Amino acid sequence: MQLSPAHHDERLTAPRSWWAIAVLTGIACGLMLLPLGTMPLLAGLVGGTALTGLLVSSYGSQRVRVVGGALAVGEARIPVTALGDPEVLEPEEARAWRTYKADMRAFMLMRSYVRTAVRVEVTDPADPTPYVYVSTREPQALVAAIRAAQEKAAKDKAAQDTAKA
Repeated sequence: MQLSPAHHDERLTAPRSWWAIAVLTGIACGLMLLPLGTMPLLAGLVGGTALTGLLVSSYGSQRVRVVGGALAVGEARIPVTALGDPEVLEPEEARAWRTYKADMRAFMLMRSYVRTAVRVEVTDPADPTPYVYVSTREPQALVAAIRAAQEKAAKDKAAQDTAKA
């Protein structure tokens, strides 16, 4: 089954170095409990690694999708009809929009370990959010999916308007 061009699905996972840090944290927890014996050492090793791994997984695993006429970023769903033209941000420009160009009212899914991003103006006059900033490893694919979904939504709206007339 081939997906439509208006579909995009990406998971932003944590880098490998974060998983190595989780293992090292588990080792440190085990070593702290070493004076208490072998069983506490193993419990600290397993428990510390598991808890740190859970933290890394929960922070480092966000989904970015364009599906069903909406941009789904994390828990947020934004209809593509409320979005303007998407813009690919190369690493330097993405860093600028994460720092000194950032607007506090913007919706941002930032991941510092993902260097590229997409910025999309919010065109809904009732929404105070000026733009959406999304870290993505595939910015061109995300932009293409948003544009395809916007074109499909415009065609569907035009078809509904002609059917009513």
